Amino acid sequence: MKYYNVENYVRYKHDLEDTIKRMKRDGEIVYSDSEGTVDYTQMFDSSIIKMWMPLCEALARKFATSQQASGVMDITDLISCGHLGLCKAVAKLDRQMLADSEDPEKTIKSFLSKRIRGAIRREIDKNRGDMRIPEHKYNEIRKNFGKDKKAVAMFFNSVFLSIDVPGENDMIYDIPDESEPYNQELLNMYLMSLLQQHLNDKEYQVLRLSYGLDCDKHSATEIAEKIGIEGSSSYVRVSQLKKQAVDKLIENVDHSQVLDYL
Repeated sequence: MKYYNVENYVRYKHDLEDTIKRMKRDGEIVYSDSEGTVDYTQMFDSSIIKMWMPLCEALARKFATSQQASGVMDITDLISCGHLGLCKAVAKLDRQMLADSEDPEKTIKSFLSKRIRGAIRREIDKNRGDMRIPEHKYNEIRKNFGKDKKAVAMFFNSVFLSIDVPGENDMIYDIPDESEPYNQELLNMYLMSLLQQHLNDKEYQVLRLSYGLDCDKHSATEIAEKIGIEGSSSYVRVSQLKKQAVDKLIENVDHSQVLDYL
C-alpha cells in the first residue's frame, strides 16, 4: 500500500467527477455557498455514500494490486467489503464536526478513507485462513534462491500477507492465481517450528494467534489482552511486534530451510 499509482488516481478523479455531475443533475448534492462547498450536514446518508463510492473503489483497487490481498480476495470482494465499511462510516459521521471544519472535504475524505481501509484489512485477515502462495510468487521465490536473503524475504512476506511489502512491480499481482491451496496443516507445522526456533515468546504468540497456526485467529485487541499489552494503542504495538517477528525470521532463517519446504 506504499506505492502511489498514478493510473489509479486518475481513474478515481474521473469517476468522482462523473458521479458529482450525475448527482448535481439529480439534485442530490447540497451546497453551502456559491463557491461550491458541499454542505454534508444537509445531505442524506445515501447521497454521501454515492458521492464517495469512487474513493471506495480506488482504495479497493489499490489493495487488489498489493501483496496483502494476493491469493486471498479478488477485486469484486474487496469493493464489496469496502462499500460496507463506507456505509458504516457514513452512519457514524459527525455532521457537526464537518460543519466546524475549515476543510470539510479533507476531513470527510480522511475519516472515510481510514474506515474503508480498516474494513478491507479486517476482511482480508478474516479470509486468510486458507493461506497460500500464488503460483507466480512461488516460481519467483524458486528463481531467487542463492541471492542473499531475497528468497527468504519473499517466502515469509508471501505467507504472512498482512505485512505489506511492495515488490519491484506491483502489476505482478494482477496475474490470476490458479494455484492450489497449501496443505494447511503441513504449512502451519512448518511455520510453528521456525517461530519456536527464532522468535521470543511475545513475537511467537503474536504470529501464532494472528494467523491461527494452531488455534482460532485472534484480533489485535484480543492478542494484546492475551500477552499483556495495555493501553489505548495496544493494537499498534501488536502490529509492530508482528512486523518485528517477520523481519527477525527473514534475518535468521537460512534459505536452505525454506528450500526444504518448497
